[in-house]
Amino acid sequence: MTLDHGDPGDAPSIPQPFEPVANPARPSAAEEARTVAASTNTAILASLTGDGDPWASFVTYGLLDGQPVLCVSRMAEHGRNLDGDPRASLAIVEPNPPQDPLAGARVTLAGVVERPEGDEAIAAREAHLAAVPAAKYYIDYSDFSLWILRVRRVRWVGGYGRMDSASASDYAAAVADPILPNAARAVAHLNDDHADALLDMARAFGGYPDATAATCERADRYGLDLRLHTPRGFAVTRVGYFSPIDAIGALRAATVELAQRARTS
Repeated sequence: MTLDHGDPGDAPSIPQPFEPVANPARPSAAEEARTVAASTNTAILASLTGDGDPWASFVTYGLLDGQPVLCVSRMAEHGRNLDGDPRASLAIVEPNPPQDPLAGARVTLAGVVERPEGDEAIAAREAHLAAVPAAKYYIDYSDFSLWILRVRRVRWVGGYGRMDSASASDYAAAVADPILPNAARAVAHLNDDHADALLDMARAFGGYPDATAATCERADRYGLDLRLHTPRGFAVTRVGYFSPIDAIGALRAATVELAQRARTS
């Protein structure tokens, strides 16, 4: 059976593009998940009590090759839960969510926790301290233990209508996006000084030749997410660069190329 949201009645709908989007390339679900996980050091941990009941608690974490590293005390209920049942998951929300929290990105990483040993324990300690410097005051207390969440299942949600799952192997092989966490100033500059160029891109490459205004909501290594005004209502589209970029310093050249080609298309 196919599940959907049903008949929206008189609720507004988003107009569809008149033309195919020229290059809709965007990060994979695994890359999106790694990016969200790397964007913060706090999460909600779901563990199981001795009675098998779900228990949600706030925790901090670091990342070791994408695997979350927790440092928890047995004085806390979640610490005792992990001792009794290794099944756990983390819900991670990107920092600085939009006005509508459900329009922001988040990820759930599920699997089993294990205590690292040997060289991995040393690396896990360093990873946690790098992400949570305040942990230096308690990480070596006898009641605290390091745990690594061995990720087996990944679910990424990028906002309304944008969600996907990723395998554990794809998640492990992915890397966090190098552009997205550092692009806020560039995005603001595009919106403040180059709104006309964004509109040209939306019309030429985004599938909306009827767009009347465009703003950039996000930049990542593959392209730009644009929010549009059209006579049919607001819409969103994707404008991919002509080649992916790997450093924030390359973002200007990539967007200039888009603008130049849009004006001559």
